[in-house]
Amino acid sequence: MIHLEYIDRAQTVQTTPQVCMHCENPTCAQVCPADAIKQTPDGVVQTSLKPRCVGCSNCVMACPFGVPKYISPYDQMMKCDMCYDRTSIGKRPMCATVCPSEALYFGPLEEWKRRRRGNAVNEFKFGNQTVKTKVYMVMPDATPSLEGKVGEEAPRIDVKISDIKFRPRKEEK
Repeated sequence: MIHLEYIDRAQTVQTTPQVCMHCENPTCAQVCPADAIKQTPDGVVQTSLKPRCVGCSNCVMACPFGVPKYISPYDQMMKCDMCYDRTSIGKRPMCATVCPSEALYFGPLEEWKRRRRGNAVNEFKFGNQTVKTKVYMVMPDATPSLEGKVGEEAPRIDVKISDIKFRPRKEEK
């Protein structure tokens, strides 16, 4: 559960957490040519398996939320796996454990609804694609889903070329 307020990035330095949304049908796993990204029976999308990951970055480019990151020293994709070593034995993920405001919350949705206000959303639209997730984002009460606009309706995003990070190519043998 991620509780967000409205953020005007042009006017504030406020940030938002960037955690894996644990999609029901994870695109990152679907585009992996090495079958290195697995989903547990309870829906947690795990980080890539080191023996299998070939470092191609397909998952990085495919994720609609921009979560997987290619870590060049390890030649591997890494991302949040909901602290599976903790959650699989009944503990909360570390991010939710240390968050003093409960902006990151881990627990039953019904319990959260009793204690907090807002609409828990786990359906996101990217053009014609609808993505359902295990992780909810809290929006104002009247928000049924988040929709990424395309075409003329899309908000303009200015990116400086100096902000783009490119991964160095591996030397050919």
